[in-house]
Amino acid sequence: MRPVTRTAAPQVYAKYQDAIGDLEACFGHYCSYCERRFPALLAVEHVSPKSLDVARERDWTNFLLGCVNCNSVKGDTPTNDQDFLWPDKDNTLSAIEYRAGGVVRPCPSLGHDISSKAQALIELVGLDRHPGQPRAKQPTDRDKRYMEREEKWQLANLMRDRLTRNNSIEFRDTIVALAREAGFFSIWFAAFHDDADMRRRLVEAYVGTARDCFEADWTLKARVGGHI
Repeated sequence: MRPVTRTAAPQVYAKYQDAIGDLEACFGHYCSYCERRFPALLAVEHVSPKSLDVARERDWTNFLLGCVNCNSVKGDTPTNDQDFLWPDKDNTLSAIEYRAGGVVRPCPSLGHDISSKAQALIELVGLDRHPGQPRAKQPTDRDKRYMEREEKWQLANLMRDRLTRNNSIEFRDTIVALAREAGFFSIWFAAFHDDADMRRRLVEAYVGTARDCFEADWTLKARVGGHI
């Protein structure tokens, strides 16, 4: 899951819905959880549900961007900063692994404590819902996130293979432009895990990606103040 940087509150909001433009300017037109790109139709997502935490209904620090699938699965589930990882507080890219077939799971190298927090976030928004994962909840007919992840996995790996045959600056620029439009930052980052130049280009191309989650060579590092 792409880690993001939250800027200072641009303004005070009379209604939480008024924050949508500022959130898209801050984080890009991507769901903060599943990473799909939506030029429109994203909603202001309350990390702590507004029905349970009325005092934070218009609080900029309580906002992320959510698609209809992630929002509907998350619903009014109570959340906190102790039992979950969050993309604006932790290096979620270090904690969550994306695999062929659209599978999402905690990274196997994590300790139990961090792994449980990563799994809690995955389950909170239903990123584990996959027809090929019998022990997980199954996706609804309208939930095609796993299919989109697999499509982007295949596309990203196709572009990686083609880059070995056409390793030019122009083609690298083309891949990054395609990735930015396609969404699913974490899948593209995984595909080019061994290419420092492409990692840099991807981080710089996706607005709001947290630079403090990367070393100088664009490998991952722990986020200051986060769980990971």
